[in-house]
Amino acid sequence: MTEVRPPVAASASLWERDAEIAAVTRAVDALCADPSSPGALLALRGEAGLGKTALLAETRRTAEARDLPVWSARGGETLRSVPYNVVRQLLQPALITLHPEDARDHLGDWYDIAGPALGIAEPGERQADPQGVCDGLVAVVRGLTDRDGPLVLLVDDVHWADQETLRWLAALAEHLRDLPVLVVIAYRPDDVTEDSARYLDAAVRATDARTATLSVLTPEATAGLTRATLGPGADAPFCREVWAVTGGNPYDTVELLAKVRDSGLGPVEANAPELRELNRAARGGGLVARLEELGMHATKFALAAAVLGTGITIDMVARLATLDRAEAVRCAELLRGARILTEPDPATGQGADDLEFVHPLIATAVYESIPDALRRAMHGIAAQLVTDSVRARRRRGLPASAPGPPGRRRGTRGATARGRPRAPRRRRPRRRPPLPGTGPGGAAAARGPRPRAVRAGLRHPAHRARHDHPAPAHRPGHAGSGRRRPGRRRGPPLPGPAAQRPVGGGRPHRRGRGRAASARPRPPAAPGGAVHVGGHPRR
Repeated sequence: MTEVRPPVAASASLWERDAEIAAVTRAVDALCADPSSPGALLALRGEAGLGKTALLAETRRTAEARDLPVWSARGGETLRSVPYNVVRQLLQPALITLHPEDARDHLGDWYDIAGPALGIAEPGERQADPQGVCDGLVAVVRGLTDRDGPLVLLVDDVHWADQETLRWLAALAEHLRDLPVLVVIAYRPDDVTEDSARYLDAAVRATDARTATLSVLTPEATAGLTRATLGPGADAPFCREVWAVTGGNPYDTVELLAKVRDSGLGPVEANAPELRELNRAARGGGLVARLEELGMHATKFALAAAVLGTGITIDMVARLATLDRAEAVRCAELLRGARILTEPDPATGQGADDLEFVHPLIATAVYESIPDALRRAMHGIAAQLVTDSVRARRRRGLPASAPGPPGRRRGTRGATARGRPRAPRRRRPRRRPPLPGTGPGGAAAARGPRPRAVRAGLRHPAHRARHDHPAPAHRPGHAGSGRRRPGRRRGPPLPGPAAQRPVGGGRPHRRGRGRAASARPRPPAAPGGAVHVGGHPRR
């Protein structure tokens, strides 16, 4: 099989990607040939490091060479819980330069609905309907096509996109038949959640999207890439070992060859056993060790950049890393030289102050190396920095360009298009049932049947007089107050001589058979030693 060589200016990750590049070129040419032609959706699938990001960069170069406006965004692993994060990255740059009045005229009736989701308008008092916000964002794209003509939208790492963006993407796909928009998305199928997969499948079905599943490099392509990087003198056994160590992954191959070139290792068969050790140093723990070799400030700068995620600048990272401007610039240059951060590329719109990791795998490795306690603290500080930045922009009359706090905060799970969490619910006090005797009928009706011991005691006239005696109104808990609670309070003293009072004080019934018997009042002795039992004297 012959070696497949991309153009010299193309990325090394585009080896054996001729079919995908041709599909992108055809879609862009169709959009340019007829501005009224229907749009299309291209989906690039593949595991990490297979060249999805390189294909999106090639799509940008192809579209900009034909004077088509290109807007791009990327999902962030630490920003998945921020609503409308990706769609805000994608569409906000097209509207951020407009004055608020011009933006209102441009969006029309959708300004108050879609504006807060895009960060160009203050949220209203009422919570926006999610479906209405989704329709408003589709209307924003339609307005951009009316203003700028055909558009190209690029979304990388869709598997890390927020659910609100994916819902909008599925809705946009249903309208691509009458919109001159080319949407190209890239994602890892193994990292897509069940909810995200539902939206992605709906988008693909709505447009009959062309899906390209990327595969690893063949041994022949790996050999061609090795000789193109290290020189034509690389022998065949060395090239075969490069393919065996990297598994044909383009990103791993490029990183390994860069390590070989930096170490001065000759590309011959005798040095092939050292490739595995170099490959371990190029990623994972080796990457963190390489980062620490750059110094403490450079390490702090890289950790802060990993926490902030995408769409960051040197000034933002410097504030989180507590570094001054000059030191932050020096750290950025060190990290770019170590192939941790990308070099500025005006062709992609990346300026000298814009920062981006060379690959999401590097960002993930740096982020996961942060201890949990330090990571939580940095997220809290980053959230405060972003909030202060948004408030400062609003005080100057500018729209809020920040997507929101980078990372999950407590209480933000219910955040909606308003950009703030819902107010906590207040518990309503439990309404207790009315106490006995407080309803209609008074205490006698609500009291119900009396215990047997109490009924027996009430046969004596003196005891009946005690229970019929009205209690003062200030004695709560007594029968006369309508809130009689047996066994808790004594009633007032019985009228009449003390000799006629029941023995034991006439206490009400308590639980327990023995207690009830002891609490039963004893009738007084009749004349002649007789005892009244059931109202009849007994000798």
